[in-house]
Amino acid sequence: MSSKIQKIALVGNPNTGKSSLFNWLTGLNQKVGNFPGVTVDRKSGTMFLHDQSVEVIDFPGTYSFFAKSEEEKVVQDVLINKEHPDFPDLFIVVMDKTQWVRNFVLFSQLYDAGLPVLVAITMGDREVPFEVDIDVFQKKLNVPVVAINGRTGEGVEDLKRAVLSFENADKRVIVNDQFTHLLNDEEGQIADTKARYLWIQQHVPKRSRFNSKGKVNPLDRWLVHPVWGYVIFVSILLVIFQFIFRFSTIPMDWIDGGFTHLASWLQSALPAGILSDLITQGLIPGIGGVCVFIPQIAFLFFFLSILEETGYMSRAVFIMDRLVRPFGLNGKSVVPLMSSVACAIPGVMSTRTISQGKDRLITILVAPLMSCSARIPVYTLLIALVIPQEYWLGWIDLQGMVLLGLYLLGLVTALLVALVAKWLLKTVQPGFMVMEIPPLQPPLWRQVLLTMWEKVRVFVVDAGKVIVALSMIIWALATFGPSERRELAVQRVEQSWQGSEEEKEKVLAAVNLENSYIGIMGKGIEPMIAPLGFDWKIGISIITSFAAREVFVGSLATIYAIGDDEEDNDRLMDKMRKDVRWDDGTPVYTLASGSALLVFYAFAMQCLATFAVVYRETQSWRWPIFQLVYMGVLAYLGAWLTYILLA
Repeated sequence: MSSKIQKIALVGNPNTGKSSLFNWLTGLNQKVGNFPGVTVDRKSGTMFLHDQSVEVIDFPGTYSFFAKSEEEKVVQDVLINKEHPDFPDLFIVVMDKTQWVRNFVLFSQLYDAGLPVLVAITMGDREVPFEVDIDVFQKKLNVPVVAINGRTGEGVEDLKRAVLSFENADKRVIVNDQFTHLLNDEEGQIADTKARYLWIQQHVPKRSRFNSKGKVNPLDRWLVHPVWGYVIFVSILLVIFQFIFRFSTIPMDWIDGGFTHLASWLQSALPAGILSDLITQGLIPGIGGVCVFIPQIAFLFFFLSILEETGYMSRAVFIMDRLVRPFGLNGKSVVPLMSSVACAIPGVMSTRTISQGKDRLITILVAPLMSCSARIPVYTLLIALVIPQEYWLGWIDLQGMVLLGLYLLGLVTALLVALVAKWLLKTVQPGFMVMEIPPLQPPLWRQVLLTMWEKVRVFVVDAGKVIVALSMIIWALATFGPSERRELAVQRVEQSWQGSEEEKEKVLAAVNLENSYIGIMGKGIEPMIAPLGFDWKIGISIITSFAAREVFVGSLATIYAIGDDEEDNDRLMDKMRKDVRWDDGTPVYTLASGSALLVFYAFAMQCLATFAVVYRETQSWRWPIFQLVYMGVLAYLGAWLTYILLA
């Protein structure tokens, strides 16, 4: 292999199988970041060829050399600039055999631009014949052509051998000036595209083109039905949430109990002091607050990946398009909203595919109302705490129904807010959605597990760093405080105490916590949140969770770990269940206060990263600030109304 081939780029139309090929080439050696200077996802990985490693970059799907969206602009910027840091030594153009005529346009543009290319034709659908002889095709194109199956991995080794034998990496890397002059000429681009399709019709015999039988899967009559399609979609979500609650409890209990016992053991094994407290009350609860929710995160993305792999997710997006249009959302808004169920950040970023500015802005403003995966730790903790574990009809879990209800609450609210925004922003030109519906097929379990692993890893690494760091900060703020204030509070307890020494120690621990720096902050905001049924501990956790929603759980774990004595080995949920108010001795967490907190988190924009991404996408502080305010008002009023109705 030429020593210059150190970086390879996968390019092609959307839904050609690039991601599957990327997974086969890189396996677990993947990382996700941003392309330089923009917020578009940059997915790269390492492919090993004998004793040499090669970087593989999975570029966003693009239909043409001429960019029409932000994602396509990223690809175009790389294609025309040899000095770009992501400019590869070799472009692998991925073409779907069932759509290869259309895919051929992009390939021909790259070829005419003078770029080093190799063609990989995905051959997954064996029911659809591809009647072009690969050898003849290869000679006609004058570039290497390899047939692969992205689902089974067949042909991937052949592709690697083609890369090894590729000898033209240093010969065709100067973009043709006669071609790039079209970048700012829209009429010229249209004429160029028409000419390429005409060339295909003239030079490729009809018998050599894709031969489709045009069969429609009978299941699609139900899956995209205007009535039954929604019933099936909601039913699938219901089953997923039921499964998450019923089967994730056991591993969560093991993890939670394991970290609790570890903290207790270290407390007795380590010498007493600040370092011991830092480890057992700050570090261990922080790490435990991350790991305990791994089972639920894994289950969620396991099922979402299955829906994607089988082709059902595209059908869900299709039927949801009918639902959002009356509310003023562009049909293309469905994809960002569905993406926001995983995380609002890629959801907001994916609005670049919406060409109409006002439609895109409305989608950005409502996307964070969709319940993202970061809310799952908060939802599951509070639901298990205040919602009774009851079953309807013997199998429908009430807790799972509440979780589904929170997701539907976010969706309905997003649609209503979009409707209001439609009137206020007076969106005119309606948008449209163009998408491909892939065939229904069994999931490829390797791809499902890779996706699940990637999402869990991102949660543990990215969210985990924030949670653990804030847990340490919270521990410090909860451990230290104004010395004079603490001494006076302790003296008052000791002078008036008439109970047992054991109870006295618990009261003194609580008094020290209340008079710590974090306790003072919490007491300061408590009057504002008391009408919602929240106490100062909840208030502090709400503030810290603005860094990331899931930090709420880690913050509570740290606060309760510090507030307890050394012999208390209860789990976090047990500690919260026992917590009572000092003024009247009533439980802090009741059906009313817990439900109010659930509604608060369903509406509140508790994510600094989303705030920053909205600013980046709108290029203005006005919209993220407006978003923060309106969602905050919704959260407060929704929580207050919920508490009033259930108290």
